[in-house]
Amino acid sequence: MACGPYQVAFYEFGALYYQTENGGAGIDKDLVDELVRRTGCKLQSGVDSRVRIWNRMETGALDMTVSGIATPEREKFAVFLPYITTRNYVLMQPEIASLVTTQDAFMKDSTLLLGVVKSFRHGKYYDEVVETLRKQGRVVEAADYPSLVRIFQAKRVSAILGLPTSLAPLLGVVKGVSVQQVADWAMTDDVTGSLVLSRQRMAAKDIEAFRLALQAAREDGTLDQILHRHLQPEFARLVRMGQHPVARVATR
Repeated sequence: MACGPYQVAFYEFGALYYQTENGGAGIDKDLVDELVRRTGCKLQSGVDSRVRIWNRMETGALDMTVSGIATPEREKFAVFLPYITTRNYVLMQPEIASLVTTQDAFMKDSTLLLGVVKSFRHGKYYDEVVETLRKQGRVVEAADYPSLVRIFQAKRVSAILGLPTSLAPLLGVVKGVSVQQVADWAMTDDVTGSLVLSRQRMAAKDIEAFRLALQAAREDGTLDQILHRHLQPEFARLVRMGQHPVARVATR
């Protein structure tokens, strides 16, 4: 039986997905292309904001998205197939990075603001940090990652949260950004991004086909090749592709 057509939504987020003269590119784009090649499934792709993507997934208006972080609430309406593991880092303004050298110092200075993308989940540790700062009125939310970068460039925030896949493309592009401004506050708080498949809209056989294809790409080293295609070595070492076996999950 035919697989699809299904709708997959990408979102612009550093090396995961970005625009070129020839269209979309990135780790997530290459991953989906590889899974399409292996499954023969037909996909129709588009780009949307993360907020709208999660709303569409929850309301049953979208079949699939990428690099999503599982939560108990989200697992009620979607199946998560993990493929990328890393953790968030803090990128601070250059004039602040030299003065604020610890998380404690940042948290105690009420004048410092943190920028995040609305609806993003950053892992247990940073989600608690964000919530603490939000209660103090010290969080600035952007609709998407490109908007967050613009807010940072305009110095409307003191720091932003980002994965290595999102911070790496800023080096040499955004004025004043260097690795010396990147702080690691949560050395054990890894987050895992997954292929997100709608329980309501996708057939169980097709979900299983994607699981098997992803598992095969993990085992033959294709996922690791995709990673190094888009990240400099100093950032690629902070990311793991296919660390976890893609276990079968209940789809109904």
